[in-house]
Amino acid sequence: MLEVRGLSVRYGDALAVEGLDLSVADDEVVCVLGPSGSGKTTLLRAIAGLEPIAAGAVLRDGVDLADVSPHRRGLGFMFQEHALFPHRDVIGNVAFGLRMHRLPKDQVTARAHEVLALVGLDGFERRSVRELSGGERQRVALARALAPEPRLLMLDEPLGALDRALRDDLARELRHLFERLGVAVLLVTHDHDEAFALGDRVAVVHAGRIEQIGTPADVWRRPATEFVARFLGWNVTDSLGAGRAAVRPDALRIVANDTLAGTLTSTWEGTVLERAFHRDHFLVRVALSGGNETLDVAIHDAEPPTIGDTVRLAVDADGLVPLLD
Repeated sequence: MLEVRGLSVRYGDALAVEGLDLSVADDEVVCVLGPSGSGKTTLLRAIAGLEPIAAGAVLRDGVDLADVSPHRRGLGFMFQEHALFPHRDVIGNVAFGLRMHRLPKDQVTARAHEVLALVGLDGFERRSVRELSGGERQRVALARALAPEPRLLMLDEPLGALDRALRDDLARELRHLFERLGVAVLLVTHDHDEAFALGDRVAVVHAGRIEQIGTPADVWRRPATEFVARFLGWNVTDSLGAGRAAVRPDALRIVANDTLAGTLTSTWEGTVLERAFHRDHFLVRVALSGGNETLDVAIHDAEPPTIGDTVRLAVDADGLVPLLD
């Protein structure tokens, strides 16, 4: 449905997006995942026609959109900052894009009511957007993007300003909504959990390029590059007997002695530098003896060692991935 070929966007001498290839099929949700400054928002804005392209092409159904103005591209865009009109009420914000399409007033009103009910805001029509919570403003922005019935919906950090509990709830709601509507979605986020929960495919970007793209399970289980591994919270090390490798924190074990079982391979000694609690586990940072490397170890259902303790580590080979770069 959407195809991006060799897309580059330049700001002066700096390339914000460089030679990027990406596709989104009908009914597919593709999440672009990366840190701040990686080119995620610039990519969306270039696809929407809001940023000039230095090279490459954006095609919809095989048609180059180079000469198509933004409002005629058939794309819905939910901006990161929402861009709601503070002087309009909820229904006025949602209806704005419909009026730009010069639809009859009764159709505009009916469609605005329909999408507000769709996002769980039935009865909010005459509320001022100033009175809404952060989650409610997110829903208004989503309703406005959905109102013109776009074939491709583009979302820029749709859950970024919300607290964790509300973010998790809205992520589930969004996934169900996308499935019900059957709309293609291109979503950008810096949050791993959000990308893995929403995406049929996840593209990890760095410095304007895609480092890896695949299903959420494939990307998480087998990071392809050192950047992807580190960004997803894996350790990257040369010290575990597998050359340059990524290892999941929960694939490391603190063992009492040299007796190994199952897929545990061998042991390494180190000193505990830090420990912190992360919701359902402790994360312990261990400095390996005889070198300058540190490894993060996830400990579930056990009391972690204290800072300064000497410990022995083993690694589960199923959680170790060799890196080529």
